[in-house]
Amino acid sequence: MNIAELTQRMHKLVESKGWYAADSKRPQTPRNLSISLALEAAEVLEHFQFREDVKDKDEFASELADVTLYLLQLASVTGIDLEQAVLKKLEVNASREWDVDESKVKSRKSGDL
Repeated sequence: MNIAELTQRMHKLVESKGWYAADSKRPQTPRNLSISLALEAAEVLEHFQFREDVKDKDEFASELADVTLYLLQLASVTGIDLEQAVLKKLEVNASREWDVDESKVKSRKSGDL
């Protein structure tokens, strides 16, 4: 299943719950979805509180799925093609350098090198 198919299934679920309705008690606005995404990401962090590894993989997988569903929905309702955004970001990151000497980075930024 690809991103578009997952997004369709997510929309079908949200629609079936009535959350897209104008009078929904859970308005699916970009702001609300962003907050929900951050809250779910915090729940991912809870799995590592005071430990280095995942204790319950099923619960952890469920939290990752929650994060993914909110991300898919947020991208969709804001008109972002998430697949293209990810591919573009991978391209950008491929040309970035990490863990380089900061003095060299500053020199390159100021045009000294």
